[in-house]
Amino acid sequence: MVHYYFKTRDQLLDVLIEERFLPVRTSIEGVFQTHPNDPVAAFTLLVKRLMDITSDYPWFAPLWLREVISENPLLKQRVQKRMGPAHQKSLYQCIERWQAEGRLNANLEPSLVFITLVGLTILPLTAAKAWRDDPVRSQLSAEAIAQHAITLLLQGVGPQPPAKRTR
Repeated sequence: MVHYYFKTRDQLLDVLIEERFLPVRTSIEGVFQTHPNDPVAAFTLLVKRLMDITSDYPWFAPLWLREVISENPLLKQRVQKRMGPAHQKSLYQCIERWQAEGRLNANLEPSLVFITLVGLTILPLTAAKAWRDDPVRSQLSAEAIAQHAITLLLQGVGPQPPAKRTR
């Protein structure tokens, strides 16, 4: 049946990209358009959006992770061939602008910011199935992973002052 509907592998990949991957990518791109002057809000929303996407599309996290770490990422190459580097460049330019404006840590490497967010979110979600028998991590939810990623992004790993208690 696959050969009946798709005469070539490239046709199949194009439909897969068009119908499945591009709506997800558009959803992610929208984060930076929604918050063009607030990197904290943009990255917080991005983490939440990645969590929603992996919940709505269970195939997304393992596929994306495989494409990121693969030496020969078939879908990534196909997407780049079809769309070029404009999206990636605009993301880096946005990060660089925030850094120049003092809104974002100037020591961050723009080309690593997005992949770091993927590592903080998609990697644990993908590994969660392997953690079923882990006595500590088996109870982690997507919400807990998102909260951890957001806290790490906003507050880092350095010591924090104790939280003020309200009475």
